[in-house]
Amino acid sequence: MADEVCEALRLDRLLLVPAAQPPHKPATELAPAAHRYRMTTLAVREHPRFEVSDVEVKRSGPSYTVDTLTALQDRGRLHLIIGSETFLDLLNWREPRRVAILARLVVIPRNGMGFDPETPAALKVMRELGLPCFVPAGVGRSDDLAPILLHAASLPISGSDLRRRAREGRSLAFRMPEPVVSYIRDQQLYRLEA
Repeated sequence: MADEVCEALRLDRLLLVPAAQPPHKPATELAPAAHRYRMTTLAVREHPRFEVSDVEVKRSGPSYTVDTLTALQDRGRLHLIIGSETFLDLLNWREPRRVAILARLVVIPRNGMGFDPETPAALKVMRELGLPCFVPAGVGRSDDLAPILLHAASLPISGSDLRRRAREGRSLAFRMPEPVVSYIRDQQLYRLEA
């Protein structure tokens, strides 16, 4: 999906930022931040437009997107790629209005799930963030605040399912890059304590 986003938006670079302490996920479900940073690096190391940032891993405290976008401002106009479920939850984030100013939102509906930007829930987010209507990719100027609605192919795989499979010792083949599967196995990540 990330590759398709790069093509559709004509991005020179796609920055992946592993969260050190995601404020909305229990730390017990996740591998330590240093391991997640290393796995992300292994997963994308051969893609010429993908780059992994340690900006959140180096920063102490919860990983708030607004802080990360502020730290990355010197990199030029930013786009924040989020799923449609995340978009509908934006009002619960820290400083959501500022997030929408610091980066142009790119909203991607999950495969197999519909997303109607005209529903009351979506319209409420747009209104409270002071955003104009959604536009398709390639429409508008790069400095435009209008969020982009982008339908990009994605696999029906969730992070929680992958962690569960690893915890249960089940196969991760064809669900993630082999170097990441090897790393999880070698580091014995996500295993239940005996």
